[in-house]
Parts: sequence; structure tokens; C-alpha cells
Amino acid sequence: MKTMKLQIKWLIIAFVLLISQPIHILAIHYQKREFRGAWIQCVNGQFLEMTPKQMQDTLTYQLDCLKADGINAIIFQVRAECDALYKSNYEPWSRFLTGRQGQAPSTNWDPLAWMVDQCHKRGMEIHAWINPFRAKTKTTHKLAANHIAVTHPDRVFAYDGLYVLNPGLPQNRDYICDIVKDIVARYDIDGLHIDDYFYPYPAAGQAINDAKEFAAYNNGIKDINDWRRYNVNLFIEQLYKTVHQTKPWVKVGISPFGIYRNKKNAPQIGSNTSGLQNYDDLYADVLLWVNNGWLDYCVPQLYWQIGHKAADYETLIKWWNRYCGKRLLYIGEDVERSVKFPDINRPETHQMSAKFALRSQMANVKGAVLWYAKAVVNNVGYYGTMLKDYYWKYPALQPKMSYIDGKAPKKVRRMKVLPMDGSAVLFWTAPKGTNWKNQAVKYVVYKFEHGEKIDIDNPTKIVDITANTFYKIPISKIGNHTSYVVTALDRLNNESKVRKIIVK
Repeated sequence: MKTMKLQIKWLIIAFVLLISQPIHILAIHYQKREFRGAWIQCVNGQFLEMTPKQMQDTLTYQLDCLKADGINAIIFQVRAECDALYKSNYEPWSRFLTGRQGQAPSTNWDPLAWMVDQCHKRGMEIHAWINPFRAKTKTTHKLAANHIAVTHPDRVFAYDGLYVLNPGLPQNRDYICDIVKDIVARYDIDGLHIDDYFYPYPAAGQAINDAKEFAAYNNGIKDINDWRRYNVNLFIEQLYKTVHQTKPWVKVGISPFGIYRNKKNAPQIGSNTSGLQNYDDLYADVLLWVNNGWLDYCVPQLYWQIGHKAADYETLIKWWNRYCGKRLLYIGEDVERSVKFPDINRPETHQMSAKFALRSQMANVKGAVLWYAKAVVNNVGYYGTMLKDYYWKYPALQPKMSYIDGKAPKKVRRMKVLPMDGSAVLFWTAPKGTNWKNQAVKYVVYKFEHGEKIDIDNPTKIVDITANTFYKIPISKIGNHTSYVVTALDRLNNESKVRKIIVK
């Protein structure tokens, strides 16, 4: 009965959204370039004790749904507690994969390698997400023999049920960067992503046990809080250099907690909020990293609702838009909370459309990452439906990073349309390229009706972004003198000139 009432409630909400939506749809300005990410985490236990086939089936279903909903980037958790959801020579297999840390999957498979292949087949980016300093979560009770907290217990400290790699030890920063270099070198990922776990979140009655390290490595810094920030700053700079020295095109993304500093602590720069702070509580000086170019994109976790008393979404998105413009800025969105709370101005609907509207008004906001993927797949509050039918109806390219590479590849060659199985397939040949800066890795397919001007700046004309060198034209879309245009994208999503063919 309770489930039925909940379903009826969501049906009513969806109906109201649908009948009220056209007024707002007319105002949607579709973006050709927009980061549309979703986090797929392991630490929630969703893959625990699945067979490889079951996990592959689960992820295949999720990826298909997310692709249909307009998602173009997956952030996949591969290292939750100094462990691995991939074949690592450094760290043990994750218990979040097999149920016991150190136990390999029942068949010879590598989840990260599989995800790279599956995401790229769908024209999606794949970003490998690691938790750098967390060495043990609260729910893990037995560590593998080769876990770093077992082999080097002097390099971790315990805090509120966690183990944390001490950021004050240079060998820990080197160790994490060795792990990162290994992942980046061996896997064809598009990004390396870390979240908000640096020093641990404060817990009542707990103290960080790092006085000995402060005495040994303070580098003349008198205040231990400044020293902790200094340690994290050193790590972020080293991490960024490690990634780009290994593969220059792999993007570094950081997803910090949603508040940098409160105004009462920093009257000149703080936001009008009253929650936990990156700078003061987690020792994470995010703005320094942005302004120094030690990351390629920043995704503050703005998980609160519009109107939250301590951390208002609207207040915070405006703050980040103002201060975080020197690197690409995406917003971390909580799907479940967005559909849980009513719109302040239209209480008969939830806050999804209001948040989309706010993001579209922010000049420096170039996308969003959704927490979390399964909530989108489950279509809570009809969030996925609204993405697919309205907000992310058309595919989008990734934002440019011209400071890494701004030169486009050559255009595709030898386009032709051939009949196959009662339909038609558009084929082309990849352009010639000699290195990562000019080799094509994906393609954009546009469709224009007879008499329409070829305008590739119009994102509503994009029908697919694909790693394939062919596109199957749906039978229902085959018209007389329809023009198809294909462009090539390199690893940094620079777009080539067009190649056109008319289907007669």
C-alpha cells in the first residue's frame, strides 16, 4: 500500500510537470558543449558479491539508460580505500567488488578496462575516480595482507573508525601518485577524478594524530592547520603534474565539499552559509588549486536544496560561479534531494527545473555531475525522463580545454551511404593523424532536412556522438535529399571541419 501511494504521488508530480513544462521548454537554450556526468560508486555496496556477468549486466543496463538520458561522461569509482576495482600491482582487490578484500573476481576480468571499452563504445567519456587518502572505511573490518595499512601501519592514522593515509608524509603523497600514474598509463581513461576526502571530516571527540609528523616536516610553518593545508596543496600540485606528464590529454577533476568558507570565518570571500568548510575543516584550499591551474575541472558538491537554511543552493552556485571561473566549473547535483523538495516558486513541482534554470544563468557553469547514477537510472521523481525528453534531449560535446590542446583534427574522408538489412548505413573513414593531438577518437553526426542551412552550431541537429565510423540511419528518418554531416573529434573534443553527404 505504501509503495502504491508513493507511485501515485510520483505520477501526479510527473503529470503536473508535463502539463506545466511547455512554457519552460520554450526557454531552454540547448548547449552544444556541456559536461553531463554521473557518478557510479562502489562504496555503497551495489556490486557486492555479484558475479562478473551480473555486474556487467547491471552496468550495461545503467550505461544504456544514462546514454539515453543524455549523459556523456561516467565517473567510475575504482579505489575507495587503498584498494582496486582493476588489476593492480600495488593494492588489493576491493571488498566492494568480491566481498573480501584481496579476493580476485571469479573470472579473469577487469572492471575498469571493461568500463573504458563500454563507455567509449557509447561515445561517453570515462573518468577513473579514486579516494586518495582514505585507507579504510568504517564498514571494513578485515584488510588484505598487502594493504598499505598492514604493510606500513606507521603511515596511517585512525580517526572515527577510519584509517587515513597521513597527508603529512611525503612518501604517502608519492605512493598515491604512483598509483595514479599506473592507472593513467595502463588504461585509456579520459579523466582522473578525486572527491572531497583529504583530511577526515571532523567528528566530535576525535583528534588527528599527526603531531610527530608536524614536528618532522613542518618546513618552518608554525600553525598546524596551515601545515595541513600545505600538505594537501603539495599533493594536488604533484597529482596534476603526474597525470599530465603521463598522458597530457587526461583531465584532472576534483569534487570538493560545497562550501569553501563561511562569511563569518572569511568576511571578504566567504559565502553566506553556516556549514562545514573546505578550507578550515578539511584543509582543502580549493580556490588556490583553481587559480594555480592544478586541476582541469571543479565539481563542488551542491547537494542541498534551494532555500536550505545553512547552505542554500542558490547562494552557493552564485558563489562558485563568481570565484571559480579560471578552470571549468561543473555543479554536483543530488538527484534524490532535487526531487524531494518543492520548488519555492511553484510548490506543486520539485526543484529540478529551478536548478536547471539557475545553472543556465551562470556564465562560468559548463555542466553538471549527478549524484548518483543509479538514482537517474531508477528515474526517481521522473528525473531521467525529464533529462531524456527535455533538458538533455540532444547530445552534447564536452567543453573545450584549449590550454591543453586547441587544434582540431582533419575532417573525415570517403563518406558513403549503403543499403543494409532493409535500412541505410552511413560510412566514413577516419582522418589521418599522427599523434594524440590530431587523431580522431569520436565523431559527431548531424542531420539536416532538405533545404535547411548547414549549421553545426545548432545542437538540435546532432543525432549521435559515436566512436564508430558508421551511423545506422533509422528507417523513419530516411527522407528525400536529407543531408548528413559528420565531423571528427580529437581527445580534447576539438571539432574538425564538416564532411557532407546528401541521401537521395
